[in-house]
Amino acid sequence: MKVLHIHFIFFFFLFSLGVSAQTTQKQMLSGTGNDDTVNWDFYVTGGMKAGKWSTIPVPSNWELQGFGKYDYGFSKDSLRGKEEGFYKRTFKVSNDWKNKKIDIVFEGSMTDTEVKVNGKLAGPIHQGAFYVFRYDITKLVKFGSDNLLEVKVSENSANKSVNAAEREADFWLFGGIFRPVYLEALPKNHIERVSIDAKADGSFRANVIAAGSATEVGIKLFHADGKPFGSEIRSNLNKKSGSVLMSGAFQSPKLWSAEFPNLYNAEFTLYQNKQAVHKVSKKFGFRTVEVKPRDGMYINGAKIKFKGVNRHSFWPTSGRTTSKSLSIKDVLLMKEMNMNAVRMSHYPPDGHFLDVCDSLGLYVMDELAGWHGHYDTPTGTKLLKEMIVHDENHPSIVFWANGNEGGHNLELDTIFRQLDLQKRPIIHPWQLFDGFETQHYREYDYGIGNYMHGREIVMPTEFLHGMYDGGHGAGLEDYWKAMWDSPLSAGGFLWDFADQGVVRTDKNNIIDTDGNHAADGIVGPHHEKEGSFYAIKEIWSPVYIERREIAEGFDGVFNVENRYSFANLNQIGFSWKLAKLKQINGAAGDSIKGQIQSPNLKPLEKGALKVELPSDWKSYDVLYITAIGTDKREVFTWSYPIVRPAHVAAKIVRKDAANAVRVSETDSLFQVTVNDLKVSFSKRTGILREVKNDKGVIPFNNGPILQEGVNNFAGFSYKMEGKNLVIESKFDRKASYNTLQWTVYPSGWVKMKVNYFPGQYFTSVVGLNFSYPESNTKGVEYMGSGPYRVWKNRMKGNQIGVWDKEYNNSATGEPPFQYPEFKGYHANMYWMNFHGKDQSFTVVTENEDLYFRLFTPKVSNDPYKNFVPVFPSGDISFMQGISGIGTKTQKTETTGPMGMKNIFYDYEKDPSRAKEITLYFNFSGK
Repeated sequence: MKVLHIHFIFFFFLFSLGVSAQTTQKQMLSGTGNDDTVNWDFYVTGGMKAGKWSTIPVPSNWELQGFGKYDYGFSKDSLRGKEEGFYKRTFKVSNDWKNKKIDIVFEGSMTDTEVKVNGKLAGPIHQGAFYVFRYDITKLVKFGSDNLLEVKVSENSANKSVNAAEREADFWLFGGIFRPVYLEALPKNHIERVSIDAKADGSFRANVIAAGSATEVGIKLFHADGKPFGSEIRSNLNKKSGSVLMSGAFQSPKLWSAEFPNLYNAEFTLYQNKQAVHKVSKKFGFRTVEVKPRDGMYINGAKIKFKGVNRHSFWPTSGRTTSKSLSIKDVLLMKEMNMNAVRMSHYPPDGHFLDVCDSLGLYVMDELAGWHGHYDTPTGTKLLKEMIVHDENHPSIVFWANGNEGGHNLELDTIFRQLDLQKRPIIHPWQLFDGFETQHYREYDYGIGNYMHGREIVMPTEFLHGMYDGGHGAGLEDYWKAMWDSPLSAGGFLWDFADQGVVRTDKNNIIDTDGNHAADGIVGPHHEKEGSFYAIKEIWSPVYIERREIAEGFDGVFNVENRYSFANLNQIGFSWKLAKLKQINGAAGDSIKGQIQSPNLKPLEKGALKVELPSDWKSYDVLYITAIGTDKREVFTWSYPIVRPAHVAAKIVRKDAANAVRVSETDSLFQVTVNDLKVSFSKRTGILREVKNDKGVIPFNNGPILQEGVNNFAGFSYKMEGKNLVIESKFDRKASYNTLQWTVYPSGWVKMKVNYFPGQYFTSVVGLNFSYPESNTKGVEYMGSGPYRVWKNRMKGNQIGVWDKEYNNSATGEPPFQYPEFKGYHANMYWMNFHGKDQSFTVVTENEDLYFRLFTPKVSNDPYKNFVPVFPSGDISFMQGISGIGTKTQKTETTGPMGMKNIFYDYEKDPSRAKEITLYFNFSGK
């Protein structure tokens, strides 16, 4: 928090015709965001710290500063805090501002806001939290001496329609002046509003509204580097209306898009009798937005698939009060996931967020608030105008949204069109409206003569609703394939960007997501990256590389598709890396790198990416290919295993030694001894009973137990094959068609081989497991895909490598938001070094595509019974089929083919067709 300060920001200081034109001057009364605040005097009527004057930083939400009462939008109205906050502060106005129009501007205040200056009302009470509003206080201020500003903010609006639109909703409710407050001084003759419409063909229109008696307006355009672009446009103002619609043409402008966010500066000069009296400057972009019915959405002539996400204005320690630095971080994270669009859910954002979308490149759907209820028409008309006047010139905005999920006031649709010079398309999220089918949370392949089986443009404004670790990347691969292949699909918007976990100043600063209500994010409250973050990044990569197995005869060629809208792949940087991975208890080997010639492929073209590898490439373990985008940031890094698990196992597992393997029998056990290792197996079932070495017992036992299969291992006997002891079951097509074989080598390594048939044609999980006490776990190091766990319907985003994970008990979407999670399914295992508190042991496999499972994650609260994934019994599992995970609104099987159960036919129990899992164990503790 900063010390109380008053400072002036002078901007757009430009000169024309050698005469200095007056510019809009700005004096901050608050700070600029949650990283820059100013203390005001404050008093709250209810909840925490009620009934006494103190101070509060502005801007802020008062709950986060320890005042009032926290409420989530589902709280009963009778239980909600409806406190009022009273603000005071003094300010001075320079004598230099005499003879100017002085406005006080509030960029956002929750909710009903009454403003007084020197004891007099500045104007009518403003109702509506998320909109920039202003009062002319020219006649209320004193120059050169103290002025008293008093603001009364009512958290709950006196207007029922405002509460219905903004506060009866599925998000946190806050109160207070949460966006900046400042004064603006304008000359008596000034520009009030500028509306720009600049098309991709270079045509330029601007509607200028002026106040006073000025006679003429001039417009000059400048490149981002300040160099002039084209010739000045000048027009006379209409004397009656004080406005003019100006037009011009500019040759070959650099176009704005999410891929190439080229911006220009338009300098508007107001003249009175040929003398410049006021200047303003607006950033804008040349771009054309066009909707072709029953076809798609086009920007600059290119058909767009929106890879979008819904975003709340939110930070856990400051609620709805954000900052430009936070906006930059949000947009960079979205672009890191290869997103190209964002929906403002469910209200207009801070202006600096739109600025960042303009400059870094994201398509924006800007939304008039209305969760499930809507503003009445008079209120909505006023707030809609405030939104459009503030946001209209941002080239990033390509859609307007009139409310959400039934919160649409249909009477406002025509007003959108009247106010917007660009005539951008209007969306009714969750509704089929004006050619866009936007239904939320529809199942994969949904529709009977509608949606994906209809004739309208399909663009769900919310889909794959996140909850904990479900949704988002889980299901997206199937959805995106269908969206990409459908000519009527315009993509969609995931729900949502970040968990709304708020710091509870009334509960010892815990982070609260109101149970499952707000744990919906791809990232955590402080932007902690969940596994879906990287899955989305790969699935939505604009560089699509077709699956390729690296085997004998590999020629270095990968089939590639350009999924950019505007960039040629020759503008993308490609590189390769060959790596020798770290082996168990060893160091990483060598790696070498090189560049790849970028193919000349226009958008949507397919071709080849040729990797020129050295002649010894087969001696490496993995090939990585990295693409670098036009913004010089990583698009994605793909990994391709060169070495097979069987080859790695052959190098790790040592079978021969001088030691002898001995076996003895009791009534129930085979007891095997080799060197300092003692292992016992059940004579009846063959399962591992105990492992002990010279350091003590390793508590890994009670396996293998088949999951969703019949545990009918039977008829065990043992024999010596050379120096190796073999204990195996007997195959019987009816009674014991699943078989288990143990081999103990003189080195002390133990091999397990299981041949089995899943118990049903459809199974949730397939494989086997063992028991191990979770309380004895320190961590695991493994070679495989990582570092994040996977689900059957979320396999993308990881890389082949060696990963070291310390134990954590993190549940996704819940404190402490520690990722990657330790528990769960992990893919493409080669070897695993499991670290216990007392001893470690190693597991190696010959199988490709083997998963290992570490314990069962916490079962988070899911009242809808959609999210629930399936886990085996036991503690540590080795699986060939795993479960998918659902979303907040869908069961896993409705998220697409990858979310369906595993399928395997038993071939009448033909042993040659059985599934096989082979594992090697090193229990030596060395």
